[in-house]
Amino acid sequence: MTLLITIAALVAGIGHVSAQASVTVKVAWYIDGFGVSQAFGRAAEFRDMLSGDPQQQGLDYLFNTTTGAGLTIIRNRIGSGTTSSDSILPKSPGGPTAAANYSFDDDDRGQVWFSQQAMKYGVKTIYADAWSAPGFMKTNNNENNGGYLCGTPGHTCSSGDWRQAYADFLVQYVKYYSARGIPITQLGFLNEPDYVTSYSSMQSGANEAASFIPILYDTLEKNGLSNVSLTCCDAMGWNSQKSITQGLVSAGMERYLKYITSHMYSSDPNSVIPTKLKTWQTEAADLQSRWCATWYGSGGQCEGMTWANKIHNGLANANLSAYIYWQGVEVNQFQASSYLVASDGKTLTPSGRLWAFAMWSRFVRPGAYRVSTSGSVSSTGITAFKNTDGSVVVVFLNSGGSQQSVKVSFSDFTPGAAEAYVTDNTRSVASVTATLSGGAVTVSVPSRGMLTVKLTAAA
Repeated sequence: MTLLITIAALVAGIGHVSAQASVTVKVAWYIDGFGVSQAFGRAAEFRDMLSGDPQQQGLDYLFNTTTGAGLTIIRNRIGSGTTSSDSILPKSPGGPTAAANYSFDDDDRGQVWFSQQAMKYGVKTIYADAWSAPGFMKTNNNENNGGYLCGTPGHTCSSGDWRQAYADFLVQYVKYYSARGIPITQLGFLNEPDYVTSYSSMQSGANEAASFIPILYDTLEKNGLSNVSLTCCDAMGWNSQKSITQGLVSAGMERYLKYITSHMYSSDPNSVIPTKLKTWQTEAADLQSRWCATWYGSGGQCEGMTWANKIHNGLANANLSAYIYWQGVEVNQFQASSYLVASDGKTLTPSGRLWAFAMWSRFVRPGAYRVSTSGSVSSTGITAFKNTDGSVVVVFLNSGGSQQSVKVSFSDFTPGAAEAYVTDNTRSVASVTATLSGGAVTVSVPSRGMLTVKLTAAA
């Protein structure tokens, strides 16, 4: 059944239709959700530096669908360090075919706790990603400063081919979490493989990745973990990931992978990557600004409106199925805006960035399908979705300096109730009037703000 939505922009105060666009809605792709990470010990800091009500409030800001953003994905780091707190295999077993002496500390720098807390809110998507293989598996014998996985094309090591051992290492990590009632749903083996840095990092191009992906896929299958979906490659930016993906597709890797994953530090997702796989934006953040909670000021990188535009462009122009910010909650880190909620140890302050995520995540739930639209409203981006419960969600993002009054009507869908929520400089996901009459809903989209409309079908 085709859902037809007609959007009319009304002249404020007059009520005459100044523009009308018929918007045909059809299934385009499915939404997996929106999320955050607490990697590199931030989960432990969240747990240990906040307690009681502040800790609960921090979790609520991230995951609560009434008072928070209602996030539905978490991204955990698979550690590769030289201590038992940062790796399940901190020391080399002596060679790639030697028996590995795995161990797990039941904490994983707080990520076990964070995963359990997220699951209490109904989070079911847990992405585990490795920044690097353990150093002894790499050409530079160091988990840091890049280096390649031994045994990948053009990268031989005197110690041997470590590809199968790395696959075993990743699968064992998944098994440790599974044994604790935490199902890993997506598994990645690379993070920013096009970037060499002083912390955990490992280089790879499409050829290297393609030589490893079938090995990891088969290892999951042999261990009864075929339900775990493989991702690649969390490149530094969308354009870089697009290039890597071209090589992966040419090598036939789509049969093994389920997701293409990217970051946005060198380029934002603004166009479709040619692949039949779902695409995720798995790490995004403002790494330049001091902490700010502003919705809109001057269009700065830390502002909520800036991030609303980034998310909108990713959904509308790059066909994203997920968008993940770097960190969720941080304590006493006011020099940065690389996270969504700040705390001084007692008081928590949500950012405009959090509320930008909330305007989608609280209402567009996992399994919803994104629908394509045609037509326009002045200075306003529009994304529309249908949830698995049958509700329809339309998200408006007005980048202009004038309020837009909009009428939305439907065919093949009869709304029985309508809710509307607004975020701008004075309101954060605040309930506002949505007038439902004759099967159509009329709403006002604030200047430099967002409005989300949720409609449920008539009985």
